[in-house]
Amino acid sequence: MFDDQEIISTIEMVKNENLDVRAVTLGVNLFDCISHDLQIFKKNIRTKIVNHAQHLVKTCDDVGEKYGIKVVNKRISISPIALVGACFSSDQMVEIAHELDDIAKQVNIDFIGGFSALVEKGIATGDQALIDALPRALANTQRVCASVNVATTRSGINMDAVLAMAKTIKKAAQLTSDEDGLACAKLCVFSNIPQDMPFMAGAYLGVGVADAVINVGVSGPGVVKSAIDRHLEVQQGLTTLGKIAETIKRTACKVTRVGELIGREVAQNLDIKFGVVDLSLAPTPTVGDSIGEIFQALGLTNIGVPGSTAALAMLNDAVKKGGAFASSHVGGLSGAFIPVSEDLNIANAADKGFLSLEKLESMTCVCSVGLDMVPIPGDITVECLAGIIADEMAIGMINSKTTATRLIPVPGKKAGDRVYFGGLLGKARIMNVPNHSLRDQFVKYGGRIPAPIHSMKN
Repeated sequence: MFDDQEIISTIEMVKNENLDVRAVTLGVNLFDCISHDLQIFKKNIRTKIVNHAQHLVKTCDDVGEKYGIKVVNKRISISPIALVGACFSSDQMVEIAHELDDIAKQVNIDFIGGFSALVEKGIATGDQALIDALPRALANTQRVCASVNVATTRSGINMDAVLAMAKTIKKAAQLTSDEDGLACAKLCVFSNIPQDMPFMAGAYLGVGVADAVINVGVSGPGVVKSAIDRHLEVQQGLTTLGKIAETIKRTACKVTRVGELIGREVAQNLDIKFGVVDLSLAPTPTVGDSIGEIFQALGLTNIGVPGSTAALAMLNDAVKKGGAFASSHVGGLSGAFIPVSEDLNIANAADKGFLSLEKLESMTCVCSVGLDMVPIPGDITVECLAGIIADEMAIGMINSKTTATRLIPVPGKKAGDRVYFGGLLGKARIMNVPNHSLRDQFVKYGGRIPAPIHSMKN
């Protein structure tokens, strides 16, 4: 299917362009672990997760070494704890979080996701217990990640849940004030959350999925940027945006093939079903591994200037088309992440004033996620924070797409101050939030914003 030159270019991606498999995520279904006795429940989940995951890291390393392609992160996603642990109190939910953190350390994976709730139509008893537990659970663990889905296109937006999550985020930030609100970096609020996403912090194993499954998240923003650079050099000013989009599409196809090759072999070696390839472009703070640099390769001064939304729409569409051709099992988010602190180029664009919070929100209409890893002033009001979340949920609901927020109100700091989260989470300056001291009534009315008319597709 590929000619010799394309095979050589794939090898070049691995050697010189930061191509890697960003994440292999083992999904583990916990519904058969349910018990009303907390100790039995904890024992059951430990036994099942360890049985499936004890060889995950070594297998990923062995397969990666075989092909010369590093698997950067090894992760686990589980059934939503608000469902499988619905009978437990918030204090007991915190105990479960500690147990999950300890299990993650035992099997040596980077993160475990699924300390989650699905509340788009209402907050049940188990959901409320989990939401109440979130600040303590995330502040006192290292590897546990959480997500709460508050909206869908079919159900509308649960504004009671939106306001509850704004309060939760503020509490989580306060409990980790000595770490610049780091607990909030492990918490996502979603609209239309996918069931099979391998990327943290939002990963969980959906209802109706197999007992255990391997999902793979590929990446490669550096690869895409290099492909655009090569194309422009060859074309010598004679190209068009259509031709550039074709180059991105072909590159995404090759990257997806690599990810599926690794994922299927890991799944086969573990005797676990293969699930999906999520071909999202996920940046890191490493120079040359940036989404923001792609915008500059496309001829923009910086991400955030006029033309950025159009460029992101083209990039996202080309990535999806390339991935869909490469694999019949594309899932998760599969597009482009634009996290502020995790991408050095995007963080610099925000620092220099090219990228504002308002422009970032408008760009999320066409990208895969939303307001991701955005540090904001610590004194933002709960009402203003809830309003930002509600706006992002509305974009997802109306456009029948996944959107999310991972907002970090940094205690004691204001717009322009620096924050440093470390590792893949990166660093950035706190973004300005206009009118962040307002306490508008809108978000306090509660109830559900109704689903749009196009949700009635039956």
